[in-house]
Amino acid sequence: MAAIDTTPGTGSIAAVPRATAPGATPKLGPRESRVIWLLLAAAFVAILNETTMGVAIPHLITDLGITALSAQWLTTAFMLTMAVVIPITGFLLRRFTTRTMFVAAMGLFSTGTLLAFLSPGFPMLLVARVVQASGTAIMMPLLMTTLMTVVPAAIRGRMMGRVSIVISLAPAIGPTLAGAILNNFEWRWIFGMVLPIAIVALVVGARWIHNLGETTHARIDVLSVILSALGFGGLVFGLSQLGAGGHGSGADAAAASAASTTTLVVSLSVGVVALGLFGWRQLVLQRKDDALLDLRVFRSANFSLSIGQMAIMSMAFFGAITVVPLYVQDVLQVDPLTTGLVVLPGALAMGLAGPFIGRIYDRWGTTVLLVPGAVITSAMLWFYTSFGSETPVWLVAVAQTVLSLGLALSFTPLFTASLASLQPKFYSYGSAVVGTVQQVAGAAGIALMFGVMAAASAAATSSGADEVAAGAAGTHAAFLTAAFLSLPLLVGAFLIRKPADQPMGAPIAH
Repeated sequence: MAAIDTTPGTGSIAAVPRATAPGATPKLGPRESRVIWLLLAAAFVAILNETTMGVAIPHLITDLGITALSAQWLTTAFMLTMAVVIPITGFLLRRFTTRTMFVAAMGLFSTGTLLAFLSPGFPMLLVARVVQASGTAIMMPLLMTTLMTVVPAAIRGRMMGRVSIVISLAPAIGPTLAGAILNNFEWRWIFGMVLPIAIVALVVGARWIHNLGETTHARIDVLSVILSALGFGGLVFGLSQLGAGGHGSGADAAAASAASTTTLVVSLSVGVVALGLFGWRQLVLQRKDDALLDLRVFRSANFSLSIGQMAIMSMAFFGAITVVPLYVQDVLQVDPLTTGLVVLPGALAMGLAGPFIGRIYDRWGTTVLLVPGAVITSAMLWFYTSFGSETPVWLVAVAQTVLSLGLALSFTPLFTASLASLQPKFYSYGSAVVGTVQQVAGAAGIALMFGVMAAASAAATSSGADEVAAGAAGTHAAFLTAAFLSLPLLVGAFLIRKPADQPMGAPIAH
């Protein structure tokens, strides 16, 4: 395997051969392990923050006097910001040192968390979420690139499984802790809870994180950044307009519906055109290795298939999981703490299954995991469509747990197989693509589900349904949309393969 060599005066981590006994399982050295676990701790804080919002949204709607469509932007804006920033990280990870990127990421996240804690209303809270997301967007690709570079190919699946433990603890703790806080304190203390953890991670990481590989002096392409923001932003904002109009009746409702339709068409058109220009710009720049996001990663068919599978799964899952707290609280009339407890067993099961799933991937590959994972995920999303106003809360918790197991069977092999399909010099760009697709698909899924839910609820209200019945109709329509989205997963699961083990990643060649 390779050890970490810290060159005096630079703190740069480089791949150096280390003798391994024939037939022995490769292991990480203590310095490598420390870097990865510090990055995992930072990722834990970011995910903890992100997963608290689902439970908090119903409270924010009431306390801030905003609509559900406005409130969902606290989640969608977070994911959209990540989608805009993550494409840049492939370039940034080559341009700046690991320590610099870590400090920037956690500094932005801590600043955003402080602003959220101090927010007097919705506008400042939305800005704070964007600042938080800017830091999170850097952290996740940094973690994945570091892992792919320093972890031997033979145990990457196992390490991804261990990553699942840490990453799953945040979704397990986040909603439950948020529910407990909301039952006793103001919503702002959700951010007050995260802030000291973020500051500790920043201080410790700044002291102990070492630099990985070499850096370049390439200039960032401003036009690519603008096109990326317009492209991803246009698509997600356009989707968020689904169901935004049409509330009430009469001339005002008709005018609102027409304005919403116009905004949707214009936003989607701008998004598609901008993304097309962004892709063309990257194809031109990558000839000189100056691309903001090198699209040569898509020359790998296995990488492309894995990304497509991940996009569909993220869109269906993130959309559905964001609707669940609203369904449990508004339709089943359950308090926030119980809402958090509904998702707790699934998150814990997902984390505990991680090491076993990683070992299965290392030994038997992808098919044995992806096929049952796709079947379980799609089946449970279809089961969600049977939920109504009389559904027992315990049944929702059981369904959420089974869905989480299906996702665990899918995400670990998808992450590992996609990045392992690339040459080491493309790991940073591959990590950026993985993060971008996951976040954009998730943001689009959330926007789509909220739009469908709002439209169906409005239609039910117009037909004379009460508030609970209208909410049930809206969530049913959203779950049905997620279930239909999941169907292509059943085909893709058979097409993705475990790549031949790549050698350890050396510092990126230029």
